[in-house]
Amino acid sequence: MDALATTRQGKLEGERYRGMRVFRGVPYAAPPTGERRFRPPEPPVAWHGTRPAVRFAPAAPQMMPVVPLLRQMIGGGGAGESEDCLYLNVWTPRADGGRRPVMVWIHGGAFAMGSGSAGIYSGRRLAEGGDVVVVTINYRLGALGGLNLRELLPGVEGAPSNLGIRDQIAALRWVRDNIEAFGGDPENVTIFGESAGGMSVGTLLGTPPAHGLFQRAVAQSGAAHNCSSPESARQVAEAFLAELGLRSPDLEALRLAPVSAILRAQRAISMRARMHGALVWQPSVDGEVLPRSPLDAIAHGSSRSVPVLIGTNEEEWKLFMLPDLQGLRLDRETLRERIAAALPGTAPDGSAWADRALEAYTEQRSASDTWVAFQTDRIFRYPATRLAELHAGHTPQTYAYLFTWAPPLGSRLVGSCHGLEIPFVFGTIRKRGLRPWLGASPASRRLSRAMLGAWAAFARNGRPDHAGIADWPAYDEDRRATMILGTRCAVEDAPLEAQRSFWESLL
Repeated sequence: MDALATTRQGKLEGERYRGMRVFRGVPYAAPPTGERRFRPPEPPVAWHGTRPAVRFAPAAPQMMPVVPLLRQMIGGGGAGESEDCLYLNVWTPRADGGRRPVMVWIHGGAFAMGSGSAGIYSGRRLAEGGDVVVVTINYRLGALGGLNLRELLPGVEGAPSNLGIRDQIAALRWVRDNIEAFGGDPENVTIFGESAGGMSVGTLLGTPPAHGLFQRAVAQSGAAHNCSSPESARQVAEAFLAELGLRSPDLEALRLAPVSAILRAQRAISMRARMHGALVWQPSVDGEVLPRSPLDAIAHGSSRSVPVLIGTNEEEWKLFMLPDLQGLRLDRETLRERIAAALPGTAPDGSAWADRALEAYTEQRSASDTWVAFQTDRIFRYPATRLAELHAGHTPQTYAYLFTWAPPLGSRLVGSCHGLEIPFVFGTIRKRGLRPWLGASPASRRLSRAMLGAWAAFARNGRPDHAGIADWPAYDEDRRATMILGTRCAVEDAPLEAQRSFWESLL
């Protein structure tokens, strides 16, 4: 009976699981269905008696990826999908008013896929090993979470924008108001996330309505660059409406449209944008949630009081090479064409930027490896480095990492790819399906303990140093100290500097 907690909405009964108390499927907002579709989240409805909290709630409506590894990483824990998706899950050592550090996980998935209930995000080992309270959340995805009609409906009250980010803010408000009942400290909250979740972390750092709802932030393979301008958001909205067969924005028609039609329309324009590496449903400047781009806000000190830990994986893009059969067999000329399509035409000295890029990446073993390194830096590493630099200018407690561990089985194919660090942070490397190639060696288990400990230490006091990683200096522009997280954990100053310098000269 000690898996009980009383929230502002009513009493919850979770379950004891391997020494932890787990509360699943907890509503943090009212169901965004019917008249609430395409509206900001509203407070959850109170209930009488004790509500069971032993089953995961459905994930937001989505179309799952075709790559099996991705499906395994972001799958919804078997709970299905529904527009009624605004729920969270809590893992805690004790629901005892213990005021432990709180870690709120924001899942990734290109703002169009994923769920806080994925098995890889189980908070048990992190909560146990770090003596912290772990919260994982769902939020609205795709058009239901990212459609911005502010430019098409100027001055219209209720025109949707950034609903997925608004959901995340609503979840953080719920944590502030209720987490003490689960043994957490509402004044010591760390947000952390990967990919679109890391980009959400970067966005929340520059979002005025989120100010004060968290005290620390960890951005894994995501930064603050992924924000659309009002004009880009308008173009996406127009394309989406056209796919739905609407000549003009009609909120009533959008609320009545079958969710299957919404998914088909968003998939059609997402597939076109993917050719250019764009995330169609990413946050956008809307004059309210985001008065300006989060990177600009951070550059001006919007998050100066928040310690930040940020990093990427060494071979992020290898995950996205798995379905790219042509990319696995690139020759140098095709490689140059790909790079040229991703960059502006001419450098200041008259040379082509593609040629300059090839010079910066000459040490790669093959054309395909060069493309992986280039895309890894373009989409992930340089944006993370830029965020670290801008934030460090205001906040000395800024820390950087580079994850380099690759599984012995599949190291050439998968490498230290996108998302691979997640089970190391959560301590889930030995889960079924992952154990044969992640958790089979003492070295991988040591790395997982070191990373879990670092993330928990950072949540506790704003520094990732701990017994397993004793010296982790802060990041600054002079030294660019970066913790290498691999078979051996060690600090390296300014890793991959030639590539960083190339992007700096370009951008």
